[in-house]
Amino acid sequence: MKTSTGYSRVLAIVFWLAVWQLLSMAIGEELFLPSPLSTVSALLSSISGPDFWKAVATTLFRIMAGFILSVAAALVSAVAASRFRAFASLMDPLVRIIRATPVASITILLLVWISSRNLSIAISFLMVFPIIYTNVLKGIRETDGSLIEMAAAYRISPWKRIRYIYIPSVMPYFSSAISIALGLAWKSGIAAEVIGLPDGSIGERVYEAKIYLATPELFAWTAVVIILAFIFEKAFLSLASAIEMRIVR
Repeated sequence: MKTSTGYSRVLAIVFWLAVWQLLSMAIGEELFLPSPLSTVSALLSSISGPDFWKAVATTLFRIMAGFILSVAAALVSAVAASRFRAFASLMDPLVRIIRATPVASITILLLVWISSRNLSIAISFLMVFPIIYTNVLKGIRETDGSLIEMAAAYRISPWKRIRYIYIPSVMPYFSSAISIALGLAWKSGIAAEVIGLPDGSIGERVYEAKIYLATPELFAWTAVVIILAFIFEKAFLSLASAIEMRIVR
């Protein structure tokens, strides 16, 4: 079954690469739509450059720092909101405002208060928080009430209730939130870097590619972001699954 799914994914990727190649050939101008081969060539050229890994490491550290801090804050806030109705009411308008405000607006506003170097950390934090918070809170509230009543009747300890009732209930919501939030963290973080232009970042490289009309390089850096987002999504989901298995078993 997994092998069949893997083949399907490979075929889907090959199909869209073929569509990309055909569109590039139809347009016939690398400035507007470079071919996959031109993008790969630009990517390999960037990798061999001295500043590539520095830019990747810099952006990776900042976006992951914002993401991890946001996940921690959202988990604590969701637990508090599930226990205290007043806290949940206090958080609700704030979460709605953050979720509805455009990334560009928040980015420009934050530039007044913080340096461009820390901008992607703050933006990643803010964009991830509502997703993790709302999903985890929903998972806690959707926990089977009969199991909670049974645990209370048998005087099961709070830790065992968390371990065997709440964590299995929340994990599907948490995993779904992680999958969505990681992609958003990368997109919003890179957008913040393009606006703030911190030195030695992927966002700065993307902006330079746009200024100099180096479309293959722009596609190459975009591919780097997509690959990094994919790798870290799989890593975090695997880590979350391993932690769940370790705690629950």
